[in-house]
Amino acid sequence: MRQELLKRHEDLFFSVSATTRRPRPGEHDGRDYRFLDREAFADLIESGELLEWAEVHGELYGTPHANLRRARDEGANLLLDIDVQGANQLRAAKPDAVTIFLLPPDFRRLVERLRGRGSENEEAFRTRMRTASSELSEIERFDYAVVNDNLEDTVRDVEAILSAERHRVKRLRPDERDRVRELGESLNRMLAASVEQEARSE
Repeated sequence: MRQELLKRHEDLFFSVSATTRRPRPGEHDGRDYRFLDREAFADLIESGELLEWAEVHGELYGTPHANLRRARDEGANLLLDIDVQGANQLRAAKPDAVTIFLLPPDFRRLVERLRGRGSENEEAFRTRMRTASSELSEIERFDYAVVNDNLEDTVRDVEAILSAERHRVKRLRPDERDRVRELGESLNRMLAASVEQEARSE
């Protein structure tokens, strides 16, 4: 879904997360993740250069502040792919952030996704189940929930959210606010002229 959104919307900038886990086959540093050792990751935490970070299944993941700065410089919106822990931290740091909880279509596919590549042992799978259960209990803290089943439907639903959020009054661009001000001033001038004309005719 992420790739499809990025392909369709040039004003979206994907946030490449930093992580301490090892690259998987086909993954590239700087494209999929920034792969760091624990010392380098700890330096980012200590310097305050992470917008959010969390430990997930023994590995550290985080969003560098530099990603947000780059998106703003390019006039784009930053798209993050993070877990519930990260979303909670993001919400605290950036209250205007829009959060979307992606739900699996049913229990069977939830289990399939939790098993992932099937390389984990049963204890690791139970850990993933506990994490998923905990995350589901947090859904009320999110702004939106979208069932992630059919790719086209999921992308369409997320696009509808993006469109609605762009039209929130609090997100009006400076030129749009200028338009509102100019319309108000023009109406007030016309009203004043009308009152003045009526006063002269009496």
